[in-house]
Amino acid sequence: MLKYRNFTIILCVFTAFSLSVHAEPKVLGPEAFSLLKSMYDYDAEIPLEARIVERNSEEEGSLRYKVVFRGARGVMVPGYLQIPDKATAPYPCVLLMHGWSGSKMSWWKDGGYLSGGNARKALLEAGYAVFALDAQGHGDRIAENDYHVVNLYNEPDTPPRKNYFTLRDIITQTILDYRRGLDYLSARGDIDMNRIGIWGYSMGGFHAVALTAVDERIKASVGCVVPVSWDEDPILNPANYGQGLNDRSFIMLQGKEDGLCNEEQSNVLYKHIQGSDTQLELFDSGHKLPIEYVDVAAPWLIQRL
Repeated sequence: MLKYRNFTIILCVFTAFSLSVHAEPKVLGPEAFSLLKSMYDYDAEIPLEARIVERNSEEEGSLRYKVVFRGARGVMVPGYLQIPDKATAPYPCVLLMHGWSGSKMSWWKDGGYLSGGNARKALLEAGYAVFALDAQGHGDRIAENDYHVVNLYNEPDTPPRKNYFTLRDIITQTILDYRRGLDYLSARGDIDMNRIGIWGYSMGGFHAVALTAVDERIKASVGCVVPVSWDEDPILNPANYGQGLNDRSFIMLQGKEDGLCNEEQSNVLYKHIQGSDTQLELFDSGHKLPIEYVDVAAPWLIQRL
């Protein structure tokens, strides 16, 4: 088993999410997949203790709430819930899942690495609420990592950053936190829980695959530049979650030259997640998709919710 502790972030991510070009994943059978799903079980009786700690009116006129609630392992989880101003309750809602070294704020920035602000605004304009959490150790949760910023890109002249969690820790905890976040949305009363989707990018794309597979409340998902890993840890192998997507709507948007999942690897992964309404779209790009990907993802998701 690879050890991720105390490596630079760029090393741990690229080592964890890697495979040889011609490798084929060893996919779990149905019984093992059932055990994998059970890893994401949690005690729904633990009080959420949710509260709104901040209200802001965004420039586009809609109201953004900063909320906190108690996660599955007792830690308070921060997030943003933004309500469309030109729609009425109950609102369909899309979970926005950021990548490694990002934060929930990645979805409030136009352009940038994932064109997050553009994606969010497209959903709000269509009458969809959006809900974004910080992954474990990211954003407002930096204290969990002793205030060391996780950073994928390893800027020049920047010393190695500490990382007190394995990649598995961050992946599994964040998925559990989003399950608890769905409980919060359900308890509000103004969210249409029959119309819940996901838009995830990079690590968030992996989260989109896994959460859709283990939580039936998700109806449709967009997984962008989903990284691959099927050499070491079955929990980090997105192909192992594919059988949980057979009855959902799911689209993968990938870069042909992506170092974390190129065209050939994307096709191999997609082979293991195909269902009645799944799709793979490839762009002439690397891990940073062109902004035009928003024009593919938003209509696809809106049509299915």
